[in-house]
Amino acid sequence: MVTESKKKRLVTSFHNLSPEQQNEVKTLYPQGFADVMMRIDKPDGTFFYVVPFETADTYYLVKIDVKIDDATEETDDGFYDSDDIKGADELSDETPAEDDGSGDDF
Repeated sequence: MVTESKKKRLVTSFHNLSPEQQNEVKTLYPQGFADVMMRIDKPDGTFFYVVPFETADTYYLVKIDVKIDDATEETDDGFYDSDDIKGADELSDETPAEDDGSGDDF
């Protein structure tokens, strides 16, 4: 027979944790949350991100504020439109400087 843990399970915002718990979360994930973050999809189509955090009596899914840049801005600046690169002809016509052997290239 397997005994189940009687820990509470809560979803809460990072900002709702006590300062001590916030420090514990930061200590638990010193390199950041990217590797452990999970996306939770809600029935209304929205979502949020959480990281797991466990104390002696509670298992938390801590909501983490994530800024997502989903804007798709298209620019028509013509940067790659032309095959000609301005100044390329001048660069190819230059002759390399003679090496005097001093080693001072700068």
